[in-house]
Amino acid sequence: MKSHLLIVLLLVVSLSCQQKPKEEERAPHIVFLISEDPLNYKATSTIPPFAKSLSEERQYKTSVLLGEGDKLEAHRFPGLEALEDADLLVVFCRRLALKPEQMQAIKSYLKKGKPLIGLRTANHAFSVRDTVAEGYEDWWGFVPEILGCENRGYEPEELGTDVKVLPEQTGHPILKGIDSSLPWRSNGQVYKVAPLVDTTATVLLTGSTVNVTEPFAWTRKTADGSPVFYTALGYPDDFKNTQFTTLLKNAIEWSLGH
Repeated sequence: MKSHLLIVLLLVVSLSCQQKPKEEERAPHIVFLISEDPLNYKATSTIPPFAKSLSEERQYKTSVLLGEGDKLEAHRFPGLEALEDADLLVVFCRRLALKPEQMQAIKSYLKKGKPLIGLRTANHAFSVRDTVAEGYEDWWGFVPEILGCENRGYEPEELGTDVKVLPEQTGHPILKGIDSSLPWRSNGQVYKVAPLVDTTATVLLTGSTVNVTEPFAWTRKTADGSPVFYTALGYPDDFKNTQFTTLLKNAIEWSLGH
């Protein structure tokens, strides 16, 4: 009888130990960097609710870090230490200079080969045109080295953008659930980036006006192995379009899967 009880007890303990890792499974942690700026397309209004929906619908842990500072050339992200355990970094900020230790934290994250998503103004995230404040630094190399492009200007905003899926990419996981036969219109202007610096990047979407057709969303890998997804979408109205939110959620899954 005693031996029977001992066997049952050992079995319960064994099952408990096997289940424990599952219970302690950590939710993927997504860190968003945004800035409050009249030219940053209301990222402070669109990203927080989007991040909240991710944590509620898909069980992700999300941290939205809002930059602060009197001017873009001298900025900081409170709570940037969140990058230490981040599984994905999403950048939606423009022309910021940071303290060297904060810029280094971003570079160190990417040096580990961890994934990054860039939205709209990320194509000039740390490209400061004015004089950088003393004790701060910019990072012009972020755009060509990480995103694989260069900011070559813009089309007039009033023209908007006709967005199209490249036919040969319809099977890409980031485009899952997106009906390429439906018209896709963004009120945001086209960003000029062609030709891409990374000629091996996989272009998924194009953005067009009557004047130009440009790469509008693509994937690539950095020299250190970071999977990168960038899209010039991210205009305030885009977040009301299920085509865009599906694209972004798919891009997050793709990034975390790498």
